[in-house]
Parts: sequence; structure tokens; C-alpha cells
Amino acid sequence: MMSGRAFVFGDGIDTDVLAPGIYMKLPIEQMAAHCLESVDPGFVASVRPGDIVVAGANFGVGSSREQAAEALKHLGVACVIARSFGAIFYRNALNFGLPVLVCGETGQIAQGDLLRVDPAAGRIVDETKGLEFAAQPLPDFLLQMIADGGLVPHLEKRFALRRA
Repeated sequence: MMSGRAFVFGDGIDTDVLAPGIYMKLPIEQMAAHCLESVDPGFVASVRPGDIVVAGANFGVGSSREQAAEALKHLGVACVIARSFGAIFYRNALNFGLPVLVCGETGQIAQGDLLRVDPAAGRIVDETKGLEFAAQPLPDFLLQMIADGGLVPHLEKRFALRRA
């Protein structure tokens, strides 16, 4: 279960907006400082650990740059909720330990709404409006991978248990 403020974006937020190409050679700390700046110049200054990105259709479409998901994770975003995702972004986010939930009703969530999200149940509660939305729940094996910090830490943990 997680709670945070909603940062709302529209359709077609692509990986170039999340991780602008001009900054790709910089360390993640510097690159993440430019995340979403072309659609919301104040995003990085306003977002706090635990906040939630909410978007329309096709969030994370575009190139396969994994830094798009990594930048959000680095900024402390707790999860991303969207009507749909670019397939590669979706997998990259999970690999970095960033929960991503598909919900067809993201258009009812407003900027700044306080959300409570249960990825296991696929339940989103907009505490500001008193509304509840259904999302596709994440299966247990992905929840465990997220809890472990992403794919690499998850595999390291599994292999360490095998050697013990």
C-alpha cells in the first residue's frame, strides 16, 4: 500500500519527455533533473518521494531507453498509473522496482489529489474526492521483485539463497 499526491499528465508521454536525449550521457542524478520538464517545468522541483504519476494512454511510448523509468524511480515516484503503457517502458519500470498500474479511469484523478494505491489488489482510492478505481493488479511474483528493489536485486537475492 502506498499513498501520495497525484501528478497528472495526458496521453502520449514518451520516453524522450521522461529522459530527454540531450541529457542521456549524464549520471542519473543530473538526467533525472530534466524528467518531464518539457510538459511540466516544475515537476522535478515539486515531486516528493512517495508521489504518484497519473497519465492517460500510451505512457512511456517511444524508444527503449530504460532511463525513462529509472529517472522516475530516482525522483522517488512511488508508482505510475496510466490508461495504457508502452510495453518496453512497462517492463523497464518493473525491472527498476517501480510499480506500474493500468487503470481506465485516470481521467477522473486531478493534479494534487491524494491517492492511496494497493498494487496487489488493483485498488486506487482518491481520498480527495472519495472515489475508488479498479486497476489491473500486479501478480505476486512481480510484487516480490518490486519489494526486492527491482530485477537485479531480486535475482541477486534468489541466487544468494540458492548458494546458502
